[in-house]
Formats: sequence, C-alpha cells, structure tokens
Amino acid sequence: MTVRLEPGDPAPFFTLQNQDERPVRLEDFRGRGVVLFFYPQAMTPGCTTEACDFRDSLVPLQAAGYTVLGISRDEPEALRRFRERDGLTYDLLSDPDRAAHEAYGVWGEKTNYGKTVMGVIRSTFVVDEDGDIAHALYNVRATGHVARVRALLGVG
Repeated sequence: MTVRLEPGDPAPFFTLQNQDERPVRLEDFRGRGVVLFFYPQAMTPGCTTEACDFRDSLVPLQAAGYTVLGISRDEPEALRRFRERDGLTYDLLSDPDRAAHEAYGVWGEKTNYGKTVMGVIRSTFVVDEDGDIAHALYNVRATGHVARVRALLGVG
C-alpha cells in the first residue's frame, strides 16, 4: 500500500546527495519552510518546465521564508548538468534507491500514454517550520502548479 501524506503529518526526514555530491538533510531546515518537489527525470521537457517555473519563483518564495528542493532518481552528475544547463539556483537531490520517494508516497502506479506503469508521481510538498506537512499535492501537472503553490502560500 502506498503512503499518502496529509497536512499535519510529520514530514519524513531524509539525507540525500545534492548535485555536488554533498549531503542535504531535511532536518537541517527546521525553523524554515521547505518546498519539496518530486519529478520523474532531469532534462525531460515537463521536468524542465517545472524546474524553471520554480527557478523563476525562487526570489519571492525565499523572501517568504521557503527553501526549494527538487528530488529525482537521477544521479548527482545528471543533476549537476541539469542545474547548469537551465540556470537552476536551488539544490537538486538524488534519490536513486527511491527511499524518499516511497516515504512521501510518490512512487507507484500511474497512467502513462494509456498504460499503467510504476513510476514517479509528480508531486509537491510544503513542509512547515516544525517539520510537518503543510500541503501535499499529488499527481500535479508540470505546467501551472508552481503558481498554485505560490497561491497556497500567499506568495505573490
């Protein structure tokens, strides 16, 4: 059975390598809000759109006290190339064994071109200052959901 996080649930802690192969621990962000977005694969069209939307919204999100982190199954080297290619200015985290994906309930069955497959369910989570889930947005579209996140957070 797939986990489904709800507002008020404690955010599952993780330690993942970023694009520079440095460890990033969710618990180190206590006292600040964090926007975590899980995406299927670096440098694909939809994931590029989503990542660039977060890049373009980074200043107002940071001004409101939020750190943005992107998480995929890609290795750090691929994340580094993605970050450089698209001028992404936030950390991209590598979760090749899917531990964080499974803890957040974003690995599971999904429909892709009419077929049911196992894969990454594009999802975004807002973790509050206390380390709890404030918003859990599952199965979002690459286009437009960053604006929805900003609206939920009251970030103009």
